[in-house]
Amino acid sequence: MAEQHSQSLSGLLSGLVQLIYYRNSGITEQMLKEQLYPDLPQQDFRILLEKMAGILRSIASADMDLNQLEAFLTAQTKKPNGITPEQATVLTKFWKSHKVKIRESLINQSKWENCLRNLSWRVDLKSQSRHLDQINTPVAIVEFELGKNNQIFQFPLEYLHWNVTQESEFLCLELNEIKVNQLLNKLAEIEKSIGALSYIS
Repeated sequence: MAEQHSQSLSGLLSGLVQLIYYRNSGITEQMLKEQLYPDLPQQDFRILLEKMAGILRSIASADMDLNQLEAFLTAQTKKPNGITPEQATVLTKFWKSHKVKIRESLINQSKWENCLRNLSWRVDLKSQSRHLDQINTPVAIVEFELGKNNQIFQFPLEYLHWNVTQESEFLCLELNEIKVNQLLNKLAEIEKSIGALSYIS
């Protein structure tokens, strides 16, 4: 029975993470209840759901290490209507397994400025030009996909919504051999400057 409770709680935590941090709209409160806690009254399930969502949010926002996590969960077990030691054990195991991915998701969600989504390049032969001597000369075509994500999150879970806009802008560069060499020289200068400011311990 205890093992079944642990598996159900672990499944609930996974569902919450999918919904809150990975924005999986296929996860719903009703689905979690039916699959994990079919015999639990709706009100009791709601209390458990909101409690675990709040604990996960606290752990993730503080990016707790194992010592911080242990102290936090121990305090939660001592609170009135807090969590049980068994639930604390499941939460500890879950956080150990998912900490890195949740942290990466939070970092991505906090990016409001433009970021590079994709970069592609190819080499073509120039087929049209105002100057005849430039026809059939190799050119590098470099395409940058730039974009940003905007998220709005609200709690508690029942009222959790997000607005995600993923608008992309494309920047296309056409570089002849001279421009490619200039670009490579600039990149070499940047690499040299970074090397001068850093060291390998």
